[in-house]
Amino acid sequence: MPQDPEERLTPQDGLPPEQAPVPQEDGQGGPAFEPAPPVPPLDEVLPEDPLPGEGDPPDTMVEPPADEEAPAPGGSTQGMPDLSRVEQPAGAQGSRPQGEVPSPGALAPPPREATDEAGASPVSGRGQGAGTSASGEKAAEGAVAPGEAPAEDHAGEPPPPSEAPTPYVPPPPPLGDVPVTLPQDWDTYGLPLPPREKPRPRAAARRGGAGAREGSATPSGDRAEVEPRVASTVPPSPPGPPPRQGKGRSWRRRGLGCLVRLFLGGLFVAVLVLIAGAAVAVYQYYAIVATLPSVDNLKQRAAHFETTRILDREGNLLYEILDPHAGRRTYVPLSKISPYMVAATLATEDQDFYQHPGFDVWAIARAFWQNYTTGEIVSGASTITQQLARALLLSPEERAERTYRRKLREVVLAAEITRRYSKDEILELYLNEIYYGNLAYGVEAAAETYFGTTADKLTLAQAAFLAGLPQAPAVYDPYTNREAALERQRQVLVLMYKMSQERGCIEVSNSVHPVCVSAEEAAKAAAELAAYQFKNPEVPIKHPHWVFYVRSLLEKMFDPQTIYRSGFTVYTTLDPKLQQQAEDIVRQQVAALADRHVTDGALVAIRPSTGEILAMVGSADYYNEAIAGQVNMALAPRQPGSAIKPLTYVAAFEKGWTPATLIWDVPTEFPPSGDPNDPRPPYKPVNYDGRFHGPVTVRYALANSYNIPAVKTLQFVGIYDDPNTPQQEGLIAFARRLGITTLNRNDYGLSLTLGGGEVKLLELTAAYAVFANGGRRVPPVAILRIVDREGNVVYQYSPPPGEQVVRPEHAYLISSILSDNEARTPAFGPNSVLRLPFPAAAKTGTTNDFRDNWTIGYTPDVVVGVWVGNADNTPMVNSTGLTGAAPIWAQFMQVAIQRLTGGHPTPFVRPPGVVERIICAVSGTEPSPHCPTQRREVFAFDQPPLPASEDLWQEVTVDTWTGLLASKDCGSDFTTRRLTIKVNDPWAVKWLRETREGRQWARKMGFHPLLFYPERSCRATDPRPKLRFVLPEPDQQVIESFIDVFAQVDATADFKRYRLEYGLGEDPQEWYVLSEDDAPVLSPERIYTWNLLDTFSWEEMPIGPVTLRLYLEGTHEHQYAEQRVTVYLQVPTPTPTPTPTLTPTSTPTPTLTPTPTLTPTPTATATSTPSPTGTPSPSPTP
Repeated sequence: MPQDPEERLTPQDGLPPEQAPVPQEDGQGGPAFEPAPPVPPLDEVLPEDPLPGEGDPPDTMVEPPADEEAPAPGGSTQGMPDLSRVEQPAGAQGSRPQGEVPSPGALAPPPREATDEAGASPVSGRGQGAGTSASGEKAAEGAVAPGEAPAEDHAGEPPPPSEAPTPYVPPPPPLGDVPVTLPQDWDTYGLPLPPREKPRPRAAARRGGAGAREGSATPSGDRAEVEPRVASTVPPSPPGPPPRQGKGRSWRRRGLGCLVRLFLGGLFVAVLVLIAGAAVAVYQYYAIVATLPSVDNLKQRAAHFETTRILDREGNLLYEILDPHAGRRTYVPLSKISPYMVAATLATEDQDFYQHPGFDVWAIARAFWQNYTTGEIVSGASTITQQLARALLLSPEERAERTYRRKLREVVLAAEITRRYSKDEILELYLNEIYYGNLAYGVEAAAETYFGTTADKLTLAQAAFLAGLPQAPAVYDPYTNREAALERQRQVLVLMYKMSQERGCIEVSNSVHPVCVSAEEAAKAAAELAAYQFKNPEVPIKHPHWVFYVRSLLEKMFDPQTIYRSGFTVYTTLDPKLQQQAEDIVRQQVAALADRHVTDGALVAIRPSTGEILAMVGSADYYNEAIAGQVNMALAPRQPGSAIKPLTYVAAFEKGWTPATLIWDVPTEFPPSGDPNDPRPPYKPVNYDGRFHGPVTVRYALANSYNIPAVKTLQFVGIYDDPNTPQQEGLIAFARRLGITTLNRNDYGLSLTLGGGEVKLLELTAAYAVFANGGRRVPPVAILRIVDREGNVVYQYSPPPGEQVVRPEHAYLISSILSDNEARTPAFGPNSVLRLPFPAAAKTGTTNDFRDNWTIGYTPDVVVGVWVGNADNTPMVNSTGLTGAAPIWAQFMQVAIQRLTGGHPTPFVRPPGVVERIICAVSGTEPSPHCPTQRREVFAFDQPPLPASEDLWQEVTVDTWTGLLASKDCGSDFTTRRLTIKVNDPWAVKWLRETREGRQWARKMGFHPLLFYPERSCRATDPRPKLRFVLPEPDQQVIESFIDVFAQVDATADFKRYRLEYGLGEDPQEWYVLSEDDAPVLSPERIYTWNLLDTFSWEEMPIGPVTLRLYLEGTHEHQYAEQRVTVYLQVPTPTPTPTPTLTPTSTPTPTLTPTPTLTPTPTATATSTPSPTGTPSPSPTP
């Protein structure tokens, strides 16, 4: 309902001011109702005489003779005044005397009044459109136009005895401007034929008089052709052969005759079928009536009451519905019930109560159709009378049925009740016998229980509240579910408002005035109860939250009224010793956390194999109103924090992940909704400890409850189903498959995996039970058996085999992770409260601001869920799932295992489809030669670990200029072997490159320098270096003291600078710079002349191999190319001379002549490459 009262409802739109009810003071502060105004005489409402010419019939209309009966009501109403437009005061047609229910005869049309001598009644003759009165006929027949002689007319004279009597023919229309048409031809069956000749002038037609009328009568013989009709003054046609079209007309008449015969025959058969069907229906009706209980003495039946008892699994009494005669039931007549209560009940339960015969045919048909099309029961279409019949006359077993047979019997009973009792009697019985919850039977007891008043003083707000309770008293209980109860009251107010608008107020039989609910009144009534404090009835109940939960289940299984009239004994699944232990443990732990502003707690224990709920604690103290103890927190939706993460990871298992899947726990930004096109600021989750842990596998990410890996997992799984695929693969669909029903919004984001949606403790605990039960879901159950007062078993629970909603392998994998104490040690320590004397899976959860603490854990024998917090959602102080909820879980788990198994819990058994493999402990793949540590991991047989080729450590041959994998397209001139790190997460790359923690981790793992695995192989179109030595040639013998170096140094892209270096030996480890330049050498030319004596003395001159290297640096990190050439120095020791100098020979030797060499074709690249490594002088080899 909208927040603004002026927008929610509007005041009595469309009602005239004089019809709007005017509340009067009755002297007691309540509204009084003034009597209806007197009814004016009928002739003050209707005109005395019809207007002249009003209702004249058309030319071809046939009017019965004056001595025939006037048309019955429901015939033609042409020319009648519109009575619906005549304002009728209270008490006129459409209203009834207050307090009375009209008999069937009162709903029939009024009897026709006696006719006068002319054959017209005083009223019905005023506006007849089907014809005129007898006197009007005579006037019309005798009328002539001015200046004309009256035409001969013998229609009124009796026919001669020798002639057969002719049927009545209508007179001509009165004089006027309306054109007159000749009567049509009639065939042998009385059907009109097309006219044979054009209409004559009006005077000639009038002069035809009786002759024309006689010609229009149906022929008495079986003539094949009808003679043409002419007026008495028109000469007959000359003799001659019959017209050529006579045979065609005869054929058409015979065709029409066949159609008429077929129609009449079909009509006759249909009438016979209807009569036969009606006879069968009547027979079946009375046959059903004969098998039904008598509808006599309904009041005595209503007084019958049997106590319903709720027991635990050992037969101990938990709750007994006391005899309502002990002050909780007071029968009041309808006149002593507030009209608001009657109106609210009619608007909510049966708006057509006063009109239908005890059942609503259209509502039943609609319900049948809805149930058929949806495959489930959507609506029941039960009227007030049907509800009364079901509550008082059907057996408990039959009330529990959901069959058409029961509905049919119910309808017959309702019809019989309506036939035997008045509407007021039925409504009075209903309002006095219906159950309103909290041991209030009937409206008088309900008014006293909830408002401390009587039924005749109920206000609009109070009546609307009570009228909404009977459908589900336990669900709309204001003491345990206040919001639902107030929302139901608002729904009833809306129904009353709509009915007032659509029907011009709500007619009630116990008040002179109808009940009209305006917008302002509805809004005021809703606000009235919003601030009302319901006084909790003091009824001692053992384990009240459990009892009320069972009662709500009973009301879903049976009609709400059935449970409290059948003498049921209900055996529940509750284990009394475990329940008492659970209540004590919760109460003690909540008291111990009082200094952290912890006031409440809840616990649920379920046997996974059967779904039986063994214990349920809804709050620390049911009777403590200060903590809202009446609210069952086991059923209240709350944010679960990290306790929902296991569902996210199992959903990822179904899409191919394993416990060894690697996730990078590094700073990451996400689109809030998971949609890459989300325009909102990014979502940046953080871990609980505020740190980032680098690469972690699923096992360690979940065991330590890291947040960023969980968000990445949900991003992989998806929140909602992919609209482009038929599979239900999102987390919402997966949670629904496990029985969670509260995740029904359409705006969840990636924070859902951290507890951003609300779930019920009972439902999330039941979802964990699926993992404990090998992937089979057995819905939680609270009722074992129901026995009626005669000892007949009405209901017996048989544990189903369960539905396999999760693969057994995946259920085992998640249990293996959650029970791995070693895996969770980094976050929880080796001896946390989660470590029990026996293997047990467990997961904690903590929401923002410490508003909710969760711990859910299990063995194959029992699953236990615990919540700690405040019912009003106020934050606690530094209370986490580990410190707030886990102590309750750990203590109760040990008690439950001792009671259920004698201290010998069932271990987690590995299913046949689970295998064990050796993996790299860091990456989760099969180990590569460089992996530093290894461990064992479990996998589904068809989901093994990734191969070693996906390990983080990858030694590969790369193209040094592009940094890509070497390939044939780029050749092998500029390649090298490198140890790279294989990372697919861009946020991990950013973390490794830009953060100190990332670089430290990489150095620790041996990635120095930090080189990333190439994203692809080199292509011919990638940038290529142009680098080659022309002189000296490879293995050239150098016998002179200088060397001329000819070379080409260039690149198709990314050129930065180059260096010419030398090193001693064929594979130098140190290089020494001879020259460097940042200008490319576009074509082969001399780039340097190396004077050996500038580098070495004659004494130090090396003899043997010396390697020259051209080192080309690119503009990117680790981007380079190099070319080497080895020469052999054979420089002889010089002879003593006065001036020893090195002089180049005048004629170059042929070995120094430049020779062309093959140069790789330059290519382009678009990938990141390593930046050049600076070369010291001397410098180590890269």
